Amino acid sequence: QVQLVESGGGLVQPGGSLRLSCTASGIDFSRYDMGWFRQAPGTQRESVATINTVDRPVFYKDSVKGRFIISRDNAKNTMYLQMNNLKPEDTAVYYCMTGSGSPITSWGPGTRVAVSS
Repeated sequence: QVQLVESGGGLVQPGGSLRLSCTASGIDFSRYDMGWFRQAPGTQRESVATINTVDRPVFYKDSVKGRFIISRDNAKNTMYLQMNNLKPEDTAVYYCMTGSGSPITSWGPGTRVAVSS
């Protein structure tokens, strides 16, 4: 089955950390750039970070620079987002997606991150 599944979200206090995972199935994961996106209530989905096929980050949203780290393990068909020093404004549902050219055309279920004291 061709799909992306996100995991690792949860409730954390401000200043805390979470590590999100995105596992792909049914595609040749190593061929595609990958990205993390998020959508907070009442807002549009936005790009948070992207990574190329050889595990090099190519984009971070300004507000997460220095706090979030994107990485991938092609042998495990998995991408990660290490989120440190979390802030309430990071609260959102986080999604992953491939770059262009992959057979994946729909978003996965996402994983919810809530930052609150």
